Amino acid sequence: MSLRFHEIAESSHRILNPFSEAKLALLGELCRLRPGARILDLACGKGELLASWSARWGTRGTGVDLSEVFLAAARERAAELRVADRIEFVQGDAAAYGAEPGGFDLVSCIGATWIGDGLVGTLELMKPALAPDGLLLVGEPFLHAEPPAEAYADFGATPETFTTLPGLLPRFEEAGCELLEMVLADPDSWDRYEAAQWRTLSDWLRANPDDPDTPALHRYLAERRHGHLAYRRPYLGWGVFVLRPTG
Repeated sequence: MSLRFHEIAESSHRILNPFSEAKLALLGELCRLRPGARILDLACGKGELLASWSARWGTRGTGVDLSEVFLAAARERAAELRVADRIEFVQGDAAAYGAEPGGFDLVSCIGATWIGDGLVGTLELMKPALAPDGLLLVGEPFLHAEPPAEAYADFGATPETFTTLPGLLPRFEEAGCELLEMVLADPDSWDRYEAAQWRTLSDWLRANPDDPDTPALHRYLAERRHGHLAYRRPYLGWGVFVLRPTG
């Protein structure tokens, strides 16, 4: 799916994952944030983590994302919450961002482990930017149960891509990380993330019948509806995991 499709489908979202504002705030509490702590958020989307945490806890941060559409929204949100002087947003490939070694107290990648070709690779990519005793936050899907074979096309994954919730532990350990905490999505937060896109896409398609992408977006909307109801909601979980490097 093209980046433009994401930008259209999630244009009414503030958090670009199946996570509520309450869960995002809880995650910040679990990280025991302090004023001045530096956060690097890779594939930051609209920057809600950085902006809302800075407003509540006085943290500072850098967000990196490919989408200028999302980053424009992130800068507006930071200005709205009066934290724009504490947050920098950078357009670019999060996997190639040259972070200051050891320069951040917390490094996050929430729901974009494709930047490191999977969970383990992404954690390895994140660790060099982390200060001693810092925390890693990674958002990752997991399986509630073995889905039918046709579900993997909807997930955009192979059977080896995801594992069960307990199956994540060996992957964290392979990346040299200890699991400290987690906050998981629930069916309602999945619905609010997925189903809210249906209305957004439907409205856009009505308003833009002559756009060259309209036929593909009609197909995409139908696939998203079916895939959520048939596969993602019953079989796929999602959570943010708080990790600390071992050794």
